[in-house]
Amino acid sequence: MADEIRGAVIGYGAAFNMGRHHAHAMNNQDGMKTVAILDIDKARTDAAQKDFADIETFNSLDDMLAWGEFDVAVNVLPHNLHHPVTLPCLQAGKHAIVEKPFTITIAEATELIETAKKKEVVLTVHHNRRWDADFWTLKNLVASGIIGQVYNVEMWGGGYGRPNPNWWRSVKAVSGGAFYDWGAHFIDWLLNVIPEKMINITGFFHDLVWHDISNEDHVHGIIRFANGCSADIQMSNIAKVGKPRWRLLGSHGSIVSDGGKYKILSEVEGFDKESEVGFSGRPGPSFYTNFVAHVNDPENNPLIVTPESARRVIAVLELSEKSAHSHQSETAPYEFEE
Repeated sequence: MADEIRGAVIGYGAAFNMGRHHAHAMNNQDGMKTVAILDIDKARTDAAQKDFADIETFNSLDDMLAWGEFDVAVNVLPHNLHHPVTLPCLQAGKHAIVEKPFTITIAEATELIETAKKKEVVLTVHHNRRWDADFWTLKNLVASGIIGQVYNVEMWGGGYGRPNPNWWRSVKAVSGGAFYDWGAHFIDWLLNVIPEKMINITGFFHDLVWHDISNEDHVHGIIRFANGCSADIQMSNIAKVGKPRWRLLGSHGSIVSDGGKYKILSEVEGFDKESEVGFSGRPGPSFYTNFVAHVNDPENNPLIVTPESARRVIAVLELSEKSAHSHQSETAPYEFEE
């Protein structure tokens, strides 16, 4: 391992400029430096060379692996390429950072996790929205006991509108489906707010309006947890009426999101019966600060986003669809606790 962790970004597509974002993030992080960018489109690597004059550029993964002068591969390719492109990087003994969602299937996630362990390299997923203030505030509110034991969660995102047919995120074979975009963020938040073992998952998927789009119009997953809590997550492109992003019911109160704050009702002694709480961000290290610290001293700097936690998200995504087709609840195949 070099004194400075050398990063190679895989994917420099213009949409969202996520490749450039990761390259800048590594350059701005003490102990890291972007040294290479790979894209199969030469026009994009030409753009990368203009953005970062002192990097190497590649249009082939084999060529970049043969060069090998990097320590971590950062995969920001479309979802269906997360597993097949990350796997050879891990097999080559490189650390890997994968954009969310981790993979399309549980089996793909498991193979990456097992390969990273075998090669003794670090694998993590860029679930950047674990740093979002609304999530972090809610997690702390629930942990404080202000509404007692949470027994029901509702999560909502969506509206009414035709997805862009010319974007890969609308193509199921590439994206994984409608649940694999914002749904991956929502489910990651949920599984960190309710860190209980999942028992089973029930799904309801609909394709009723946008028949020229291969992604589903409406996706709906219900999770049953070991402590009896249930969580209901819906993402839609055909909903003419919405509802709050978060609605939690507890044994002694409730929390509902309302714009930039939470409205709370509580019957717990020591808390106000009615209150409003604004959002406050997550303290401590950023994603890349945590990554560098973990690579250099894993015992004292655990990963904030472990691949095992990211695999739990994939389980919900995959099993929700499986349940929608089987018309029955699907059992979580194994325990995902770390």
